[in-house]
Amino acid sequence: MSPVLNRRKFLTYLGTGTAALAAAGTGLDGLVKTAEAKGMFHQSNRLKKPKYGPLKFTPIEPSTKDELVLPKGYRYDVIASYGDKINPKGDTFGYNNDYTLFFPMENKKDRGLLWVNHEYISDLFIFGKTIENGYTAEQINALLYNQGGSVIEVHREKGRWKMDPASKYARRVTGLTPIALTGPAKGSAAVNGAVKVQGTFANCSGGRTLWNTLLTCEENFESTSKAAKLDQTHYGWVVEVDPFHPDFQIRKHTALGRFNHENTCMGLAKDGRVVVYMGDDKKDACVYKFISKEKYDQKAGKKNAKLLEEGTLYAANFAKGQWVPLTIEAVRKKAGGNSALLEKFKTQADVVVNCHEAAILLGGTPTDRPEDVEISPFDGTIFIAHTNNDKHGNFHGHITRFYEKDDDHGAMEFQFAIFAAGGIQNGFSAPDNLTFDEDGNLWTVTDISSSSINTAIWKPFGNNGVFVIPTDGKQEGEAFQFASAPVDAELTGPCFTPDEKTLFLSVQHPGEETANLANPTSMWPHRKDDHMPRPSVVAISGF
Repeated sequence: MSPVLNRRKFLTYLGTGTAALAAAGTGLDGLVKTAEAKGMFHQSNRLKKPKYGPLKFTPIEPSTKDELVLPKGYRYDVIASYGDKINPKGDTFGYNNDYTLFFPMENKKDRGLLWVNHEYISDLFIFGKTIENGYTAEQINALLYNQGGSVIEVHREKGRWKMDPASKYARRVTGLTPIALTGPAKGSAAVNGAVKVQGTFANCSGGRTLWNTLLTCEENFESTSKAAKLDQTHYGWVVEVDPFHPDFQIRKHTALGRFNHENTCMGLAKDGRVVVYMGDDKKDACVYKFISKEKYDQKAGKKNAKLLEEGTLYAANFAKGQWVPLTIEAVRKKAGGNSALLEKFKTQADVVVNCHEAAILLGGTPTDRPEDVEISPFDGTIFIAHTNNDKHGNFHGHITRFYEKDDDHGAMEFQFAIFAAGGIQNGFSAPDNLTFDEDGNLWTVTDISSSSINTAIWKPFGNNGVFVIPTDGKQEGEAFQFASAPVDAELTGPCFTPDEKTLFLSVQHPGEETANLANPTSMWPHRKDDHMPRPSVVAISGF
């Protein structure tokens, strides 16, 4: 029997012996039917009708090749790689590209702007060696410049996607860019009085706003801020950027909390207030949502950005199925006579700056690395990728599905279920970024660490990949592999064009386990006469 089983094969296997009796003895099937009958899961009216068609590709098998492997009939174009010039000014594409978000150009078919995050650097590939005794001023500049994000202009020409290096829109937002603070922490003692800070880095994933700007998220900011001798309270925020308008003030919205942000996903409460769901990518961290004080006004356009400056931040209590408000009043009440906590938490600014501590104190549930959070465009349920947590034996992770009470994103109560679990029974491990297609399928990429890929319990999965999981029908929860990454790489930031004929995808840190530049573990994307692997963003066609 193959070491990797899909869900259907696994259930068939269970049905062949004593394991079937054990599964039947759990009564899980009856429990789900009872829950549905009692209305515990709040299935909403469809917001958008999915096609629920058959898979549009023949699933691939796990691979260990140093190549981006795709199903038959699909191909990829490398659009931009680390070091490529992106504009006439001479700005270059940053390192370790992650989240991508496509903004179509009005009245221009097959052309648009692509925002791409840059998460962190590799000393070996940036400086030619590992830096052990601190960075020089010049090295700090490179460290900060190669993180943040890129705005690039892309277009399809004769069926192939390319970057336009002559674009008037293309620019970089980096660890050197001046950025304003908004919200409760702005100018407060909690951020040492800052109203404007230097740069953004550790940019992992993000989200689109209802007013067509982007939110890029600062995740593992600690090492860069320490290396560059920058104030750590200025990082770990959600940053808003308008790719089309450089005059739009880039801002960090402190009301959304400071933690290791993976991404944001924005929706509306039934009463019209803006709701932002967020994950905190670290072990034993919480799931959050922010609800604005005021209501969304479609006619106000980008003025709606003010909605992210004032509202209430919540953490999810899984045991109670409740959203816990993270307010200074609640924290101080919970602190009781604890003088250390009362000293630390004096204002709401202290709560958002020390968000994780406040959330745990007030009853937020520590979970297994909650990364990407996405709202289904079909039924409004919320999907959360819990990547893994070896502290609790959850080595392969799982995807959770939230059902808000009365199908209202503004609700204070929820139910949840495990939608899909990582492991050999489903063929994937360590789910990370999520997105949906028109057929109602959930797409996920995987994040097995480069040091674990193809070793021990992760060996059956091969390299990291892209998987497609139907959210309804006979194949609900069953994973089908669409792509396999090059050696050591992670595939990140999947984003479809509006017509779903192209999928943008980042290939991050190929060759990351390289110890000697003369013998890299990967050479993807295999450029002629190149001397190193290069993180790159690609466009996949063939849908």
